[in-house]
Amino acid sequence: MALLIALLMIVGAFGTEWSVKYNQQKICALKGSTVFMNGTFTHPKRLTVKETFWTIDPVPGVEPTDLSKDPDYSGSVKFFTDKQKHFSLKLSDVMKKDEHQFCFRIKTNEENIRWTGIPGVQLRVTELLVEAPEKVTDGQTADLTCKTTCSLIDPTFIWYKNGRPLTTKTINNNQLHLQTVSSEDAGSYSCAVEGSQHLRSTAHSLRVRYPPKNVSVSISPSGEIVEGISVTLTCSSDANPPEKIYTWFKRSASIGEGKTYSIPNIRSEDSGEYTCQSLNDLGERRSTALQINVLYPPKSVSVYISPSGEIVEGSSVTLTCSSDGNPPVKIYTWFKVSTPVGEGKTYNIPNIRSFAGRQHHRLIRYRIA
Repeated sequence: MALLIALLMIVGAFGTEWSVKYNQQKICALKGSTVFMNGTFTHPKRLTVKETFWTIDPVPGVEPTDLSKDPDYSGSVKFFTDKQKHFSLKLSDVMKKDEHQFCFRIKTNEENIRWTGIPGVQLRVTELLVEAPEKVTDGQTADLTCKTTCSLIDPTFIWYKNGRPLTTKTINNNQLHLQTVSSEDAGSYSCAVEGSQHLRSTAHSLRVRYPPKNVSVSISPSGEIVEGISVTLTCSSDANPPEKIYTWFKRSASIGEGKTYSIPNIRSEDSGEYTCQSLNDLGERRSTALQINVLYPPKSVSVYISPSGEIVEGSSVTLTCSSDGNPPVKIYTWFKVSTPVGEGKTYNIPNIRSFAGRQHHRLIRYRIA
């Protein structure tokens, strides 16, 4: 109590000569940054300054503690005072626990005459936080905001997507504006303040909902498709939310559902155009057509004679071979009994004789390219 009365008497006697002026009395700092507190002071000329230091949250009637001797601050604070009575405090790697009132303390050559600059500098510590919708639908707009719990001084905000700076988007103060959102805008967004790029916000994941796109059909096995093998078609697409229904079409006819469509024993009649349609809650899209061309050896082989009906000795006769094959039949070989007699799709007998009528011309071999 005696000390308090003495201090009050000193204030009354020398109040016009004592002053502690801080350059800023409110500071908002980013967590992890370095903060400087500066100011100037004066004191009565008859007194000599013996010691200066910084303290936090001074309590009336209680001798303040030198911050540099506080175990919580000894490694993170540095004091500076010059002959022109300028003073400063450097506080490194500020944390939320550092939200205090920092005051400059002066001790003089007279034991009971001391001075504390009250009110001091109020420090608030903030982290950057990205505020944005959790998900947005393709075609809409979206605004992402870089928020703080206190007001930084003239900050210039920088935005990152998936760790890389964004330079092609509209940035207005602390807001990132996404106009006509597409699936390409999905990703992890964070923000920082210019000069403290290493102190980025926690990343925010932006999800974009969109209907199916990039719908395609693949076939297994790839390469030539030979009649009799098993074939599987697979539908692939990109969608968010994921695809719910896949529908398969052969030309315009629906033939099945599911991500895959199997043809266990493929036949020539299975040749044609196949597409799949992918559907989710936002829409549907069909793939481009996949053409299946089934290869098979000659079948349905038959021989036709012209003219038909009775064959008169001395007339001209043409035999024609007909068959179905894929790829088309390249070589036809004609046999009389077991003896080859010619090649080509047709075989002509220009002046038929009676012995020829008693023979049977038949096609017994094909070669396919």
